[in-house]
Amino acid sequence: MILDFFSAFITGLLLFIGKMGYFGIFVGMTLESTFLPIPSELILIPAGVLIAKGEFLFFPVLLASILGSVLGAIINYSLALFLGRTAVDALISRYGKFFFIGEKSMDKSEKLFKNYGNISTFIGRLIPGARHLISLPAGFFRMDMKAFLFFTAIGSGIWTCILLGIGYFFNQVPLETLTKNNFDLYITSFLICSIVLIGYLILRQKKK
Repeated sequence: MILDFFSAFITGLLLFIGKMGYFGIFVGMTLESTFLPIPSELILIPAGVLIAKGEFLFFPVLLASILGSVLGAIINYSLALFLGRTAVDALISRYGKFFFIGEKSMDKSEKLFKNYGNISTFIGRLIPGARHLISLPAGFFRMDMKAFLFFTAIGSGIWTCILLGIGYFFNQVPLETLTKNNFDLYITSFLICSIVLIGYLILRQKKK
């Protein structure tokens, strides 16, 4: 029962990402970099599997992901720049719970920016739960746009490669082989994927 459910889930996810195409990945990563709670893991790890299967090409996926992440970051940066901290805090206080965003997470992101300056926009892109928020203090403090785009793109590119690499690695052991010959490894893979997803959601919830 568990094996059938997991197999159907993975198959469905791969089909969905495959139908999204490169533009879908761009849109998904744009939304992921704003306020919407869309885990990049659910977009890029399946994309890595599809790259390994030859259905996607690596560089178009990488480019779509980086451009989407940068666009989403620009949206957050612009909101912070033009609305200001007071207005953004008011929005988070009223609507943040719907997007797993709280005042504490905003304070931590601002503290990260104060401690590390511009490079925090690079560091933040590698930290789940802080990836989308780090663009806000950059806007509050009017970070130089060229530096902002550079650090955001580099950080997003590295994060994309990590997740694509995970997907590519998991494709090396076919799902059929796991189902028929290696139950323990199958369950381990299931637990790893579950822990990543659940841990991501819990981390975002605790940062409220």
